[in-house]
Amino acid sequence: MSSRNAILDSLRKSVVPPASRPAPMIGTRYADPLKQFEETLTAVGGRLVRGGDLASLDVYANAPKVASLVPGVPSRNVDLHAIQDPHELDGVDVAVIPGEFGVAENGAVWVPGEILAPHRAIFVIAQHLILVVPSDQIVDNLHQAYERIQWRPNSFGILISGPSKTADIEQSLVMGAHGARSCTVILVAQ
Repeated sequence: MSSRNAILDSLRKSVVPPASRPAPMIGTRYADPLKQFEETLTAVGGRLVRGGDLASLDVYANAPKVASLVPGVPSRNVDLHAIQDPHELDGVDVAVIPGEFGVAENGAVWVPGEILAPHRAIFVIAQHLILVVPSDQIVDNLHQAYERIQWRPNSFGILISGPSKTADIEQSLVMGAHGARSCTVILVAQ
């Protein structure tokens, strides 16, 4: 018998005893998820505005090209319905995108892919990103977040946590290296 067959026979004879499934993890819970969300978002380079008006944000008010996917917030000098090629999004200053919910644990906002279609590149091509999230839709942790995500066939989504960032071997942090230079989350009442 070859050594290969001896190993395989040995493995076949080895029976792993059945084990019970571990209890589901609950994850970290916060006394004030909104406060934790704000602290975490700030720590990753983002900014939180509670119930603010878009016009009061300098990055939005002074932007010549705004692409908005939020109903009631008009785009400015960008017609997303007329754009066929994502390369035409080049030069967008601000993207305003609705988020479904936020995660206090990591300061991330869940954006279902259906919202971004057909222009998935909008959140990485814009210079500044504004995510609009209902204030009562902040969960404590990723366990709760994954329970809320509704996966459909061929769907996707993204958890966005602050602006784009990268660090090199010298630990020099650069914001906006591969995407948005800033990320503002606006919490709105529903």
